[in-house]
Amino acid sequence: MSTAVAPSPDVIFDTLFAHQRTAALKSAIDLGIFTAIDEGAADAPSIARRCAASERGTRILCDFLTINTLLTKSGDRYALGPVAAAFLSKKSPAYLGTICEFLTTPAVMANFDRLTDTVRRGTVAPEGNTVAGHEQEHWVTFARAMAPMMMPAAMGIADALDIGAAGSVKILDIAAGHGVFGITLAQRNRAAEVYAVDWPGVLAVAAENAAAMGVKDRHHLLPGDAFAVDYGSGYDIALLTNFLHHYDPPTCTSLLAKVGRALKPGGRAVILEFVPNEDRVTPPMAASFSLTMLAGTPSGDAYTLSQLKQMTAGAGFTGDVSAHALPTPETIVIARK
Repeated sequence: MSTAVAPSPDVIFDTLFAHQRTAALKSAIDLGIFTAIDEGAADAPSIARRCAASERGTRILCDFLTINTLLTKSGDRYALGPVAAAFLSKKSPAYLGTICEFLTTPAVMANFDRLTDTVRRGTVAPEGNTVAGHEQEHWVTFARAMAPMMMPAAMGIADALDIGAAGSVKILDIAAGHGVFGITLAQRNRAAEVYAVDWPGVLAVAAENAAAMGVKDRHHLLPGDAFAVDYGSGYDIALLTNFLHHYDPPTCTSLLAKVGRALKPGGRAVILEFVPNEDRVTPPMAASFSLTMLAGTPSGDAYTLSQLKQMTAGAGFTGDVSAHALPTPETIVIARK
């Protein structure tokens, strides 16, 4: 006679304590713990001195980071785990610590404190709306913080477009943010001209990045609301990266129609999104992004490939639509006019 195995409550406790992992990682980044260890500080006293922190606090934090595999420990000495070495030391060219500056801001975190009420309403409260139709300071923070995270996707878009062999191209970069998507295309193709659309404060960050990455003379600014700015015409490529998910399908379709009118015949709209499978629960990160949109936007969502195809078709894109996987959790979708 078999005995049924009782279910474990571990997932409940893991979820309820998850905020501690977020706080610990943020504290370690704020203090420079990972960089200090990478530079040779190995035990709690030396790490504490390097980071201007207490020895007790440093020991407890480093032990917690070890439990969560970001550090390793031998005796009383700590070392970076492989993930921390790759992404959390400022000595690494792939440093991602800046993303914490946006993802843990009050503007983002407070909306999850109000999630119960949001679920009841089905939409974010006005004070938590992250896409309120006017310039918001947290998008400047986003532009400064998130660029390193987006570089693999930017390179993936350049590859998918074979941009280096595209010849002379005019590129529209909608909600450009940090600008790295358009900038990367311009780096790969010296005959590319990029026209970036975003709020003025955000575009100032994109302009800084364009100058630093050597394409300032071919990076042009179109400041204002993406729904209201006159894009002009004659574009070969339009980038809509991490933007459509903020809005409902009719709004996305309307924006895509506007983009289509700015493209040449045969021009391509390049959409970068978290694209869940049709079951809307896999893969986990892409599917989970819907909750982020519920918490912070009036009607945003993570859209499946079939939904994105419906939007592009409704906007008048009659050419082929292709999907391109990335090593990141997002997908590139290219629709031809």
